Amino acid sequence: MSCEKKIWQASANRNQTGSTDNRPIVARLAQLRAERARLLGYDSWASYGLESQMAKTPQAVFDMLGAMVPAVVANTNTEAAAISAMMKQTGADFELEPWDWEFYSELVRKARYDLDENEVKPYFEFERVLKDGVFYTFNRLYGVTFKPRPDLPTYHPDVKAYELFDTDGSSLAIFYADYFARDGKRGGAWMSSFVGQSKLLGQKPVVVNVMNIPKAPNGEPTLVSYDNVTTMFHELGHGLHGMFSNVNYPTLAGTSVSRDFVEFPSTFQEDWAAHPEVIANYAKHYQTGEPIPAELLAKVIKSRSFNQGFDTLEYLSAALLDMEWHSLSADEPLQDVNAFEAAALKKHGITLAAVPPRYKSTFFSHSMGGGYSAGYYAYMWSEILAADAFAYVQQQGGLKLENGQNHRKNILAVGNSRLPMESYKAFRGQEPTTDALLIRRGLKTKVD
Repeated sequence: MSCEKKIWQASANRNQTGSTDNRPIVARLAQLRAERARLLGYDSWASYGLESQMAKTPQAVFDMLGAMVPAVVANTNTEAAAISAMMKQTGADFELEPWDWEFYSELVRKARYDLDENEVKPYFEFERVLKDGVFYTFNRLYGVTFKPRPDLPTYHPDVKAYELFDTDGSSLAIFYADYFARDGKRGGAWMSSFVGQSKLLGQKPVVVNVMNIPKAPNGEPTLVSYDNVTTMFHELGHGLHGMFSNVNYPTLAGTSVSRDFVEFPSTFQEDWAAHPEVIANYAKHYQTGEPIPAELLAKVIKSRSFNQGFDTLEYLSAALLDMEWHSLSADEPLQDVNAFEAAALKKHGITLAAVPPRYKSTFFSHSMGGGYSAGYYAYMWSEILAADAFAYVQQQGGLKLENGQNHRKNILAVGNSRLPMESYKAFRGQEPTTDALLIRRGLKTKVD
């Protein structure tokens, strides 16, 4: 047995033997959740958990995610064929297995899109990205202006304060920008509210965006990756959700929405980073001012869709598995975990042995730990909304104030003061479809 196979199998099959065998716990936990749901008057734990979410019902999740499976499986098979060809090219005399995927897919990626970050980053200087990219986009889309407020106190010298002004010149909110890494700072990127919006309390929002971009030494420009660029758009999307809030009650304001909706407004903003008008305004060489070469930009954008069949399929498998476990009724007997997993995936047409679920039940902490039980689908549900919304805005003329005001009025301003699907239909005129997401992820070339 190869070392790679041994390590992969030990990881993929963990918590299934001896004192760490979680299979009896998983089966009993699913049963207890179903029993609790019945006591509360629901058919299943998923029915109970989804009542307060945008999806509302387990069937809505099955329908939405299930609609993606054929295209995702087809794309994953195409990726598998490319990997198998690379294996043969490099002398491998065995068939593709799960433990081979990461290594050989990286060889395919390098052959197709071998990007040198040192070649890309000079076109993404931090201050220009922020002012000529992010702030510029939101000015064009919503008519708002970010004005520096150096007089306001901050909790660190690297943190900058801005005041957000509306189209009529009125003050909307205070925005704190905490973008740079430093010792003792928690990793990652997020948005938080220091003060939530509330008409009842007469409060205007004060929000912060936090990232961990390595800061250049004094006197040198900070150059960022394209991933950091899209994250800046994403996090200020959350920020605008908080700052555009216009509701009475603080518990319904801004980002206080359902889990399957909260990432929609932020993910929607990511794709503006590559919009031709926007990128032409900020993606310029920090020394020469020359725009990023079209060939290099195309490589950057296209590389982001590489291996998306695999990534999407392993996620869908886990999300559908989570929903199947929590759609069991209280009358169902204890399940054989391995048999249940296999039957659940086969039911949804997912039978690619080389791409198992991202998490199996025995170590699926999102689902079995409780925090995301019957909720793991939410990540992709939000991305479906974002892709559908962005495609709709492009159909309506793209980067213009009319589109931004529609998005602001019907999505960002209302928080959780009405049902999320009603807000989406008020903005879009219909419920979302998965077509735009498949295109966004490079899994489909056009809408049928």
